[in-house]
Amino acid sequence: MKQQLHPTDYRPVVFQDEAAGFSFVTRSTVTTQDTINIDGQELPLVKVHISSASHPHYTGEQKTLDIEGRVDRFKARQEAAKARADALASKAKKATAKATKQTSDDK
Repeated sequence: MKQQLHPTDYRPVVFQDEAAGFSFVTRSTVTTQDTINIDGQELPLVKVHISSASHPHYTGEQKTLDIEGRVDRFKARQEAAKARADALASKAKKATAKATKQTSDDK
């Protein structure tokens, strides 16, 4: 094993969600100047803007998108593009046939 590969300052740290007033203790190597007293221990404090306590996905406040409408619009665009491509191909085929007929009539 390689020597001195792992960090030496891996210690308990408090992460505090400012929006929800929620905090939890975990181990980390993050550096911070702030501290907090929890259960008689002074621990480093890291303030975060969002956590599982305030994130809309985890709190159930996430807005659902109109996915069905998106799919329908996508399919409609694809069908319209295919119709345009078919119309252009048909027009090119008619123009080629007309040009071929004209050259055969000229002979």
